[in-house]
Amino acid sequence: MTAYAKVIGTGGYLPAEIKSNDDISKIVDTTDSWIFERTGIRNRRIAAADETTSSMAEIAARQAIEMADIAPNEIDLIIVATGTPENVYPGAACMLQYRLGIKNGVAFDIQAACSGSIFGLDIANQYIKSGAAKTVLVVGTEINSRITDWTDRGTCILFGDGAGAILLLTSEEPGVLSTHIHSDGRFEDLLSCPNPQAQGNPDTTGYISMKGNEVFKVAVNTLGRIVDETLAANNMQKTDVDWLVPHQANIRIITGTAKKLKMSMNQVVVTLEEQGNTSSASVLLAFNEAVRDGRIQRGHIVLLEAFGAGFTWGSALIKY
Repeated sequence: MTAYAKVIGTGGYLPAEIKSNDDISKIVDTTDSWIFERTGIRNRRIAAADETTSSMAEIAARQAIEMADIAPNEIDLIIVATGTPENVYPGAACMLQYRLGIKNGVAFDIQAACSGSIFGLDIANQYIKSGAAKTVLVVGTEINSRITDWTDRGTCILFGDGAGAILLLTSEEPGVLSTHIHSDGRFEDLLSCPNPQAQGNPDTTGYISMKGNEVFKVAVNTLGRIVDETLAANNMQKTDVDWLVPHQANIRIITGTAKKLKMSMNQVVVTLEEQGNTSSASVLLAFNEAVRDGRIQRGHIVLLEAFGAGFTWGSALIKY
């Protein structure tokens, strides 16, 4: 029997505090219209002082578990994608496992920046296809606000906090049709966030730095190629895809990918305006929103894709 990974639950969490473009314009020289025209962002969520990546992950995960109508102990693998864990170790996945009351199975973190959830889906898919796991929870969770320099106009306008979750179960029916992941470390200087203590510079700050124009050019070209790769691997045409769920980085990158697919923006899930770039959480947050509001329905073919620091990039084609 061929084993497939089928989506049985989704979840998402956004912190209560909203930081608007107008709020940011009081810190740096910018305006709401300048930010929105260039990025598509108006608001982003900011985690409260007592919130952590694992506490947000728990809320999103419990939503997915409730939708799937399973017991937490049925989960035998937890993968948490994050670039902002509260500890170097133990990992956020182990902390999430404890929060969910799960004493068995395996839990580990992965770090692939904004592509983290796609990498997590790829790993989950391989575990299920091989028979090494039956029920897998993938969570993308980030508190980007704590690694953002709020005096840097080029980056502080982009990022927000949140968590998204997806629950996968072994099935005889196709669910995750294929996953495709890539990386290229040549572009380290274009988008990075240092770890000052590990670098031996504990007195310096570890903030996101980015060369936006260069990142944009690479992202558009790379995502175009991943679309072609995904469709070819599944012997599909562009018209076979019902929904595009992209990483929510920049509206210009999103529209460029939709154009590559010859898709109307009515077929693209966009959460960017009210959430900003939540890094590894963004794809799963967007997928969860579209599932819960009824846009994505059973039988729909959904293309998820992301691009992030590393550079890393990837896609997942899902028959929901």
